[in-house]
Amino acid sequence: MKYLVGFCRVFVGILFIISGLIKLNDPLGFSFKLEEYFSQGVLDLPFFMPYALSIAIIVVIIEVLLGVMLLLGFWPKTTVWSLLGMIVFFTFLTWYSAYYNKVTDCGCFGDAIKLTPWESFTKDVVLLVLILVLFIGLRYIKPFLNNNTTRAIAATSLVGCVIFCYYVLNHLPAKDFRPYKISANIQEGMEIPENAPEAVYDYAWKFMVNGQEKIVTTSGDYPTVENGEFVDVETTLIQEGYEPPVHDFTIERDGEDFTAQMLEEPKLVMVIAYDLAKSDLRAFLSIRKITDKAIAKGYKVIGMSASGNEIGNTIKEEYKLNFDFYFTDETTLKTIVRSNPGVLVLNRGTIKQKVHYNDLEDLSF
Repeated sequence: MKYLVGFCRVFVGILFIISGLIKLNDPLGFSFKLEEYFSQGVLDLPFFMPYALSIAIIVVIIEVLLGVMLLLGFWPKTTVWSLLGMIVFFTFLTWYSAYYNKVTDCGCFGDAIKLTPWESFTKDVVLLVLILVLFIGLRYIKPFLNNNTTRAIAATSLVGCVIFCYYVLNHLPAKDFRPYKISANIQEGMEIPENAPEAVYDYAWKFMVNGQEKIVTTSGDYPTVENGEFVDVETTLIQEGYEPPVHDFTIERDGEDFTAQMLEEPKLVMVIAYDLAKSDLRAFLSIRKITDKAIAKGYKVIGMSASGNEIGNTIKEEYKLNFDFYFTDETTLKTIVRSNPGVLVLNRGTIKQKVHYNDLEDLSF
């Protein structure tokens, strides 16, 4: 039992630290995932949505600290009880998400490792079993170091997490795992390889035949039903097809699609603000200076937002911006850059520079 507890202690501790640090690298991304869970139609807890970022920060810091404390053997009873409570909650959450197909990616490892809902649930069940082993063998969890050293390491871990979190929130994630990282080409990210697996569906066709309802199930083609009057069809996804890393990316204005045209521009600056109503509007004073400089050097500058034309035109007027805003899906914009607003510089669809609005001076034209 002693050796089994030792194995579980190391495995669970390291996994919690890795999972926590990946999410701590991108707390905004984790907060967006929590907003999905809090939204109506999932957990239906919309009153938590304004606090999603604060909850995300607290959860990931606790996750890292619990992993560190478990490895150190610091406050073992409190640590194991906390781990058990956390994993029971997340096991329920991933089961709910998988069973009802509410959230397609739990965000357990941020954008670094994508897990399907059932994979996430399986992972949590395994962790639950390992933590139950720790709970049963609690007496075997002893500190490796003296109390003062253990406290110092735990306190240093807490301070380090807070400093790191503050840095990435005011700049950008230290490591970008998303398909819009610097050097990525957006056009290539949208391509679907030849022979890529296609989605597989089952279709339940409903007909009225001589006054009675008849359902015919097929895997594709419209069935022929003698004397049947078509009523409805129910589609069930059996197997997902290949989805390119970059999807739902468009650049539209007044109903016209400019995506292909913009991604061929050799010198393009994108000012991205997924929701102008939530943007730090003071940043547009600095953005105006930067974009005026870019235009003077031959760059095409566009704004990209999911907000309507009215608020876009108002901000353009108020801050005397020398560019128009185009429409793009909000989730896509949140994925592109963790800053509202943020700025990208592209060359024929390849991202050359990407900065938070606090780092505009780092741009070079």
